[in-house]
Amino acid sequence: MTEIIARFRQLDGTARVVERFLLISLAVVGGLWATQVHHYLPFAFFNEQYLGLFLGLGLAPVFVCVRVGGGASLDRVPWYDWLLAAGAIVVGGYVAVLYPTIAYTLGIVTWDKLLLGVLAVVLVLEGVRRLAGWALMWIALACVLYAKFAWLLPGVFYAKGSSWQRIAVYLYLDSNGIFGVPLAVTASIVVAYIFFGQALYAVGGDKFLTDVAMWAMGSYRGGPAKMAVVSSSLYGTVSGSAVANVVVDGAITIPMMKRAGYPSHLAAAIEAVSSNGGQIMPPVMGAAAFLIAEYLAIPYGQVALAAAIPAGLYYLALFVQVDLEAAKLGLAGLPREQLPKIRPVLRRGWVFLAPLAVLVWTLILSNWEAGQAGMLAVAVTFGVGALQKETRPTWRSIVETLEGTGRTMLDLVAITTLAGVVIGSLQLSGFTSKLPLLLVSMAGGNIVLLLILTAIVSIILGMSLPTTVVKSRSSSIFSSGCCVKKRIGILLLEFLRVLLLDGMRLGIVAYIVPFVFVFHPPLIFMGSFAQITVAVVTASIGVILLGVGCAGYLFRPLSWFRRTWAWVAGLLLFMPPLSVLPFAKSMALSEAVGEVLIDVLGLALGLALVLVERSATATQRTGVTEPDAPRPAHPRA
Repeated sequence: MTEIIARFRQLDGTARVVERFLLISLAVVGGLWATQVHHYLPFAFFNEQYLGLFLGLGLAPVFVCVRVGGGASLDRVPWYDWLLAAGAIVVGGYVAVLYPTIAYTLGIVTWDKLLLGVLAVVLVLEGVRRLAGWALMWIALACVLYAKFAWLLPGVFYAKGSSWQRIAVYLYLDSNGIFGVPLAVTASIVVAYIFFGQALYAVGGDKFLTDVAMWAMGSYRGGPAKMAVVSSSLYGTVSGSAVANVVVDGAITIPMMKRAGYPSHLAAAIEAVSSNGGQIMPPVMGAAAFLIAEYLAIPYGQVALAAAIPAGLYYLALFVQVDLEAAKLGLAGLPREQLPKIRPVLRRGWVFLAPLAVLVWTLILSNWEAGQAGMLAVAVTFGVGALQKETRPTWRSIVETLEGTGRTMLDLVAITTLAGVVIGSLQLSGFTSKLPLLLVSMAGGNIVLLLILTAIVSIILGMSLPTTVVKSRSSSIFSSGCCVKKRIGILLLEFLRVLLLDGMRLGIVAYIVPFVFVFHPPLIFMGSFAQITVAVVTASIGVILLGVGCAGYLFRPLSWFRRTWAWVAGLLLFMPPLSVLPFAKSMALSEAVGEVLIDVLGLALGLALVLVERSATATQRTGVTEPDAPRPAHPRA
């Protein structure tokens, strides 16, 4: 939080009034558009006009709120930042006002388009630099330079190259540029769920979720860490933001884990992986999930439903490892007197289940537009909060909710417009149509090899780019060619990335499940009830065994041989039936045998490991507790 506070200015006076006005306007405009009130206007209003307004309101406060560098003043806005903020309003306002006219002349380069195009790209790059650092800015700039100088590169990277004028106007006004899908999804859908998270925070819903997790898990061994997992999964159901999850839970759980005896690096990894899972926890997932729905042209509810089982497996693997780490370190839970009482918690907070029920009903059962569903959840949150005095929102808390929504949106606006710059540059150079063909050629028609290559590229991108940008880039690269979709019938996947070694171990399921459900659709709720049930049961047991292998502990510390034993058993239970694997055609196995052979083998290995370890542990404990044989007395000196 110190870094966040230091990054933003602490303003007062006129500058504070302007800052608050811009942030509230961004939230109000975004919320109204998500509610789709524009459909009832007596005149036509293009989507691009709204995006222009949203861009201006989203970029301008960046230069008012965020300092240019560490040495800049914290309490005033310098003149050049006022100019940049005004430039952002002009860049967005030009599209908002004149788009009905310029829509017919997009291919014609004029001085006003060129000037504002250059200004728009510069503002996006500078805004991202202030909010996310130099690395993202340099990556986007490199893509722009590639669009210009690709003719200097050899082989598959060669392209004809474009003029500076065409690049600037294309990135500014084309639907593959700044005003592309990432910004459109953020401005029409994601804003509603940021608003929802802020509304829930305003009426105390976050504290209810944290208290429930603390009551449920706090008294067990490793209780604070288990509380972090449960509270992050609960908060993840209403906020797809990993950062917000850390801010809400981390300030409580990390100190508690350290006091309970967890090493600092392990406590941080547990909280990071727990919060990161919020991006795939239905019904409210991360911004990348809305992009997936948009790119695949399917309802968001279908994406959320498909993520339910993988998200459950993700948290199950994390929970198992947290429990085993606690056993390995000999950690106890918290005393009951330090935990909240469940009756007051439920009496105060049961009403917050209503917004979740609304989201499940609207998104998954009724297939509402995602933005409308989110705004209805906002209204329900404030409505149920008003039922009790201690959670009743005040006018001040509502204003703070609007301002907090706008402030949270700044990062997303900057990052999604950056994604537009990157995608537009690669699209203009033709690179997005070359890479899929290259990967398919390298894979030689082997789906497994193509998945591995895709995962490698996604992970490399994820080392330097946020999830939303990686999703946008990978989708534009891997889904742009029709030949890829026709030759290989796979789903577009998003791979979670955790940089810490402990985080990678704790989040092991994120690296395995995407490879499995490509061949085994029951894991994403595609199949009969019996198929889905069997897949969930076997995968859950497999996750537990993988957790045992990763933690290196069952009833006692495990040797590397037995850890490998656990991994093999878990992976066998995770694997899809033999009958669906590419090499199954060469095996003389019936479909029925292929359905059960791997699962039976995995269960047998897992059960054998449990029995062997339980017997060995019992023998070890018996040997320790048996009284020592009497020894002869030592002779006196």
